[in-house]
Amino acid sequence: MSSWLIIVILTGLLLILFASYLFLLYDIRMMTKQLEGIVGNFGTNEIVRTSTHHRALSKFAATINKLISVFKQDQRRGVARELNLKQEITNISHDFRTPLTSMKGFSELLSDSTLKESEKQEYLAVVQKKIDHLIDIVDLFYELSQLNSSDQNMSIEKVDLHQTVIDVLLSFYDEFEKKQLEVRFEESGRLPIVADQKAVSRIVANIIQNALAYSKSLVTIQLTEEGAFTRLQVTNDFASMDAAQVERIFDRTFRMDSSRSDGQLGLGLHIVRQLIGNLGGQAVAEVDGDTFTLAVSFKRWGA
Repeated sequence: MSSWLIIVILTGLLLILFASYLFLLYDIRMMTKQLEGIVGNFGTNEIVRTSTHHRALSKFAATINKLISVFKQDQRRGVARELNLKQEITNISHDFRTPLTSMKGFSELLSDSTLKESEKQEYLAVVQKKIDHLIDIVDLFYELSQLNSSDQNMSIEKVDLHQTVIDVLLSFYDEFEKKQLEVRFEESGRLPIVADQKAVSRIVANIIQNALAYSKSLVTIQLTEEGAFTRLQVTNDFASMDAAQVERIFDRTFRMDSSRSDGQLGLGLHIVRQLIGNLGGQAVAEVDGDTFTLAVSFKRWGA
């Protein structure tokens, strides 16, 4: 009697194991079908689900779902990169087309035999200005391509930020005069920093150029110490700007006004953030009413 009981029990166990095997096999087939559907329509938000509570199978499904999530994130980043690339191509085309169109127009005017000498000189000056502008554009794009290049070597040394700001301001003296902008330079001491001189000069120049482009009447420059950092803050009055624009001010593809044709590429502040990041500092921007403030923090010498 006991032998028959053992046989019955073993038979029952075998049936249970076989049923479990069939159920797991069915579940694996269903998971495979789900995965095929996800692969066929990768834009869907579906994930692989299991109807069993088998630990190994549940863990396997969870791992697959993590992999799907990583691929989808990479897919979204790829789409974003493609959109940014298209926007950059559009921007570059606009940047080059505008001065080239102007140069073409003035060069055609120069072929007019009835032009006075003074008019020819005026048109030639305009063409020369456009050529210089194109060179500046090429230089900016080259500089942008070098920002994350392994070939870029920075010479970290003691830099006189006060003198650098003075030098940059003097180089833009004529532009400030033409726009009749008032400049106030407030500083406390020499405030040396630890940085690369070329990078600092470019950072300061790009910030000043941004203020020149968008300021209405006043530009205020301040140098202050904040703990282990020296802060350069440039404030200018502004026609209009909203919080959403401030959030994107350092983006490579951002432009305040895409209709502008005065050479504002939208790359200057992006380069500022990249360079200051390479120097171990940071750049921030904020708007308060009709006032725009851009501040960069450099590592202070001796801190």
